[in-house]
Amino acid sequence: MSTVDTGLVKKPHQTERYTQGQVDELGKCIADPIHFINNYTNIQHPLKGRLQFNLFDFQKVLIETYHTHKYSITMMARQTGKSTTAAAYLLWYAMFKPDSTILVASNKYANAQEIMTKLRFAYETCPDFLRAGCVAYNKGSIEFDNGSRIIAQATTDNTGRGMSLSLVYLDEFAFVPPRIAQEFWTSISPTLSTGGSCIITSTPNQDDDQFARIWKEATNCVDEFGNETDTGVNGFKSYLVKWEEHPERNEDWAKKEEAKIGEERFRREHNCEFIVWDETLIKPIKLLDLGGIEPLKKQGQIRFFKNIDKEKKYFMALDPAMGTGGDNAAIELYSAPRLEQVAEWQHNKSNVKEQLLVMKTMLDALIEEGVDPNNIYWSVENNTLGEAVIQLINEMGEDMFQGVFVHEAGKKRKGFTTTNKSKLQVCSKFKLFVENNKIIMYSKNLIREVKNFIAKGGSYEAKAGETDDLVLATLLAIRLLEQVGVYEEDIYSDMIDALDEGESIKPMPIAILT
Repeated sequence: MSTVDTGLVKKPHQTERYTQGQVDELGKCIADPIHFINNYTNIQHPLKGRLQFNLFDFQKVLIETYHTHKYSITMMARQTGKSTTAAAYLLWYAMFKPDSTILVASNKYANAQEIMTKLRFAYETCPDFLRAGCVAYNKGSIEFDNGSRIIAQATTDNTGRGMSLSLVYLDEFAFVPPRIAQEFWTSISPTLSTGGSCIITSTPNQDDDQFARIWKEATNCVDEFGNETDTGVNGFKSYLVKWEEHPERNEDWAKKEEAKIGEERFRREHNCEFIVWDETLIKPIKLLDLGGIEPLKKQGQIRFFKNIDKEKKYFMALDPAMGTGGDNAAIELYSAPRLEQVAEWQHNKSNVKEQLLVMKTMLDALIEEGVDPNNIYWSVENNTLGEAVIQLINEMGEDMFQGVFVHEAGKKRKGFTTTNKSKLQVCSKFKLFVENNKIIMYSKNLIREVKNFIAKGGSYEAKAGETDDLVLATLLAIRLLEQVGVYEEDIYSDMIDALDEGESIKPMPIAILT
């Protein structure tokens, strides 16, 4: 046993005598976690100190959800007793289900430890006749003499790997970094499929992270025959707890809280809406409106979202990459005068020549549908690797590529050079276009990148573990549109019309080299 005050814990493997009343109560507690928690669990209130845990009605439903469903996912407002309720239930589970191994995983180890602190307090203040004896008692783990143990860890891609788990409790799962959350879920799924139970709780964050995907499947309670089911298509039971469920909160409280923290944070933290936390380029509330659709058709790796209209003008941009399995190369195709996404392509294992051949295929597709070559504008980024792209275009011959090759005015090099200044300028334009509905994006992949495109180091880039290649190709398409717009005023005027507060964006001079 660890070096703690052993007076707070019950010694293991003791022989005890019980009164009939204690035997009766023990039986009730074994059968009903709500009875145990409501009558024998204590909590530490930040102002009132030690209190008996009298469950609110929604907390009773929460416990019942945990108890009656093998898999459950709960989206809860802030300060509704999520971790306290979970700690009480996990204590019940460990003491009254022998030989259980319980993993408590949170987005941060400190949060996992906080749950263990609540659990230890509940254990230390529980009557001896109900308590299991302790074999080991530490900050990060507890082992009882009935063979059960509780282990607290931060959620990483290796958390729980190789362990035979009876119950996994995932706290604030929406705030685990996306890549780690996906890898963790992949590694823990075999444990769940072979008998382990799972409880997930969190306040919402992004609407396309691992937590959001599990939540959406859990709320889809219609089977393949159209019949309503008790659980979602993934087998999870969902439960939503908004701020108004708390009996000590009312409209007056809500108004004061929203005034204090702002509308976005209130809607996210208390109304359980999927509004991202990070300082995104696009307003979080606007991001809620962005959905995406499935491609209309596919041609290899090219995804088409709209049919080609020969009466429109088209803008295509290539953001190249090495093609060695790292960053994606990306191509975005938009139509004008209203900037509407038509097609896209991305791949991380296509070399430069293959990237250009894909672009040629997309340009040829426009010609095949009757689009005038003079209404097709295309370009590439010429930074670093882009130099090799420009050289290869020269070797292949520009006449292989239908349409007009557009270049940055005042520069000797073909294509467009991206600097921090030019990136910030076009990010500002992109923000205005999106927030004022002057650009239509259909790709789920692109929209995902937009939702993870955040402020970092004086610029904007993808959140750690995410990509931004499609966004960068879109930004290049906007720069391309801007330059062409100085001679094609009908294209650009439609974009800037009706921007908020009279915002105006003037196109830069164009250079089309021949």
